[in-house]
Amino acid sequence: MVNATINGKAVCVEKGTTILKAATMAGIKIPTLCFLEEINEIGACRVCMVEIEGKDHLVAACNNVVEEGMVIYTNTTKVFAARRANVEFILSQHDYHCATCVRNQNCSLQDLASELNIIELPYEQEIERQPWDHSFPIIRDSGKCIKCMRCIQVCDKIQDMNVWDVVNTGKRTSVNTKENVPIRDADCAACGQCITHCPTGALRERNDTIQVMRAIRDPKKVVIVQIAPAVRAAWGESFGLSRDEATVGKMVAATRQIGFDYVFDTDFSADLTIMEEGNELFDRLSKRDAGAKFPMFTSCCPGWVRFMKSQYPEYTDHLSTAKSPQQMFGAVAKSYYAQVLDIDPADIFCVSVMPCTAKKYECDVPQVNDAGAGKDVDVALTTRELIRMMKSAQVNLETLEEQEFDQPIGLGTGAGVIFGATGGVMEAALRSAVYFATGKNPGADDFAIVRGSDGIREATVDIAGTKVKAAVASGLGNARKLMEQVRNGEVDYDFIEIMACPGGCAGGGGQPIHDGEELACERGQKLYDIDKNSQLRFSHENPAIVDIYDKFLEKPLSHKAHQLLHTRQADWEL
Repeated sequence: MVNATINGKAVCVEKGTTILKAATMAGIKIPTLCFLEEINEIGACRVCMVEIEGKDHLVAACNNVVEEGMVIYTNTTKVFAARRANVEFILSQHDYHCATCVRNQNCSLQDLASELNIIELPYEQEIERQPWDHSFPIIRDSGKCIKCMRCIQVCDKIQDMNVWDVVNTGKRTSVNTKENVPIRDADCAACGQCITHCPTGALRERNDTIQVMRAIRDPKKVVIVQIAPAVRAAWGESFGLSRDEATVGKMVAATRQIGFDYVFDTDFSADLTIMEEGNELFDRLSKRDAGAKFPMFTSCCPGWVRFMKSQYPEYTDHLSTAKSPQQMFGAVAKSYYAQVLDIDPADIFCVSVMPCTAKKYECDVPQVNDAGAGKDVDVALTTRELIRMMKSAQVNLETLEEQEFDQPIGLGTGAGVIFGATGGVMEAALRSAVYFATGKNPGADDFAIVRGSDGIREATVDIAGTKVKAAVASGLGNARKLMEQVRNGEVDYDFIEIMACPGGCAGGGGQPIHDGEELACERGQKLYDIDKNSQLRFSHENPAIVDIYDKFLEKPLSHKAHQLLHTRQADWEL
């Protein structure tokens, strides 16, 4: 342990503790822009500078450690002047049209400039402009980049994709894709983790809200929206609501107020996915001796599918052929539900709200559009885009009365809800796989062993006397570790669930951004709480699912089910 003082306050911390962490532990704020604990501790922004008694120069608090007897000052005249000057320099190279920035009022640079009382700049602005493909799901605005390097470090250290890099040197130093290749050639998984860790608006999702509003205002269009499980655990954060206050009923009512004709729950198609994927797993297990491919991988995460196709293409045919819940819903909406409404499927405009940026890519893949009316899902919005649309619609959450999802394709189970958490797809599939094999339900929580926050987890479960070896991974860095073990023959699994984002969809790249906070676990726990309190916890017991098979799909893995609900990812284009 070492003893020191910070702003006259005595502190005692473990040897090797940074000044920034010591100050935080003591309740003393030191502002930062580039810092991400254990990810980006490089002192690039020079905003966290502090003064140490006996030293002539200021030091960065994020990468200098506390030493015995050190006397530290975090806000002297010298520190304030340096901090202000550094932020002014950053702003001189930043396009600060804040009113039209997607991160307005949720920007660390904007907050810091306000705190430092910077209302005019003494420097002439020099804004960098790099070309970008604005049709890609992830948009980079070089004029807003502050060269904090967070995107590089998150992509390298957490996702292990190495998409971003420092380019040029000296005054011309900048950030771009590695070797300046076009983003479509960069093997980007479109996971969006770079977006959620960017402190400014330099990275964002492609804005598709205008396209949706155009459809809503078109009297010829019936505009329907599906809302993914993980959205309900996060949407209220941007309105200051607690997770208990941000109910599903309020979310539905607020979404309907935007102008959608019908509001549905993606939990329904998550249950549908389990019916197809669970039966596919059971079918493969029964054909193991006939050469069925193992391990079988889940296929509902398009960021993971992009990763598989670019990094381990030889395993692409091991993916479940089941489409994701998003795409199953679109296929059902423009076939079965069009029949229910007795309208032309071409008159339906289908929107999804997802915690994900890669979903924007997925709905554009030609090989997932099988209902015969153009795209099955016309537009995929992120949670953040839904929130912006709610605010545009002037939704008053204080007076809003709760509403229910529309029917018949708006009914979901607890098994569908937990799709939004890492391990949830695996658990939901195993719940129903046991039923498919035995005709009896297991305990709803019998497979809770696959839950947790560890990046890689494994379990062996018994399905009708057959031992099934399962593994779960979240975050593409962990996915790569697991895939290397599979490729090298170090492990032997039957069923593997992988989600591209750490913590699963709850921590998705399209979720609300809270700088420096990782909320995937907290959001995921909310989904498990909803599941625990659900009357229906098995996908195969969803009466809406039973009904659609009876009236339309016949049975899981039927010819019609294969036509509408399955795909071959090897044919997808990146």
